[in-house]
Amino acid sequence: MTTSLQHYPCYIDGQWVDASNGATFTVENPATEEVWATIPDCTVEDADRALKSAQKAQLDWQALPAIERGRHLLAIVEGLKARREEFVRLLVLEQGKTTPEAQGEFDDTLNYLTYSAEAARRIEGNIYPSDNPNEQIWIQKVPYGVTLGLCAYNFPLALIGRKVGPALVTGNTMVLKPHEATPVTASLFCQVAHEAGLPPGVLNLVSGTGITLSSHLVSSPMTRLVSLTGSTRAGQAIYKASSENVSGLVLELGGKASFVVLEDADLEKAADAAVISRFANCGQVCICNELVLVQESIADKFEAMVLERVKKIRYGQPDSEVDMGPSVTGASIERVNGLVQESIKKGAQVATGAKRPEGSEFEKGHWYEPTVLTQVTADMPVATDEIFGPVLPIIRVKDYEEALAITNDREDGLSSYIFTKDIKKIMHAVHHMQVGTVFVNQPISGYIQGYHSGHKRSGVGGEDGVYGIENYLQKRAVYFNYE
Repeated sequence: MTTSLQHYPCYIDGQWVDASNGATFTVENPATEEVWATIPDCTVEDADRALKSAQKAQLDWQALPAIERGRHLLAIVEGLKARREEFVRLLVLEQGKTTPEAQGEFDDTLNYLTYSAEAARRIEGNIYPSDNPNEQIWIQKVPYGVTLGLCAYNFPLALIGRKVGPALVTGNTMVLKPHEATPVTASLFCQVAHEAGLPPGVLNLVSGTGITLSSHLVSSPMTRLVSLTGSTRAGQAIYKASSENVSGLVLELGGKASFVVLEDADLEKAADAAVISRFANCGQVCICNELVLVQESIADKFEAMVLERVKKIRYGQPDSEVDMGPSVTGASIERVNGLVQESIKKGAQVATGAKRPEGSEFEKGHWYEPTVLTQVTADMPVATDEIFGPVLPIIRVKDYEEALAITNDREDGLSSYIFTKDIKKIMHAVHHMQVGTVFVNQPISGYIQGYHSGHKRSGVGGEDGVYGIENYLQKRAVYFNYE
């Protein structure tokens, strides 16, 4: 896929703007490394303009009935629907998703926004009896004010819907800052919001490279809540930077999901799920299967079943009939290969992959073959570090207890999988796996009415469902004496 160089501006106070100093940066196609777009490289002065715009607009936006705020979101949904094919093509070009994956992300975005709009009549408070006569205690739910949405590169459109929907329906305004590898989708989203009649200042967009812009946005006293989807390291930095203002936080950070397969599992189902849950979006999903822990009594059979499926994965240009496209950035592939090669030196065996694919199609772009490593031990880099790429390490374990120990012996805790027919082990895992999400006998999934959160160093707060909406609201107690 090729296209001519295009410029996509930022969006502040209802106006399309470039960086105040005229600086720009480029965006490339991860499948070909072709530069196809330029984006403003905004300054801290631009960030302040966006925050001030959001601050100015927030009180009037909060004053609107929630149902009216919801109608604005539904208008954005209709605008997105009218440009479905444009967004799908953009996701393939910008992020490297296959067309079916891009279509799925687009549909998820509609669901996030629609669910938030429908929540407008479900923002609840509480009334409690007072200890005094003629008095009630009310617990009101109120917005934070100006919120900041920091998006990762793996789902550049869906993460916007996941943050903008709950923030806006609850009466907050938002400044968006997309990842520098995938900022174009955000610009086009703001164009749709603008055409749908969203009031100026309610949603603003700034883009940029480096940490200066993001750090300024996070540490500004105008920012009352920060919502980040990103790495644990980024979350830790934001946690510290926001501490002076004691800002609210919704941090969805990294993890390393274990995929536990016990000897009584449905192995066909588990093998299918293991492959789908690892190589979806080229392994660039925070809740992906990062580490198979298979009971040694069935390990030979299960490894063969996984390998058979992985070798059938079609990978190539994402706008063609393939199952997997490239990684988003070259740096991510270098990191993935480094983890693989270090693990091989420590004794891991390559069952398939572990290199850049050959052929003219792969001379440019951020490619890595679907990879399976066996004879992995828990101290190898592919077992200790989040891979976030198309590499599946397999560790053999003696029993469920060993698998649970490896799962919990981590500082992060985002998600985990378990395949077994033993209801006692399932219930034990539900109660004792130190993660935010447990998948039981099923592959990677996630629904808007659920909840997506991490435990330990995998984050605070969370998104999706009623609890996700709640995270964009503060509680205000009112002691009301009506005598």
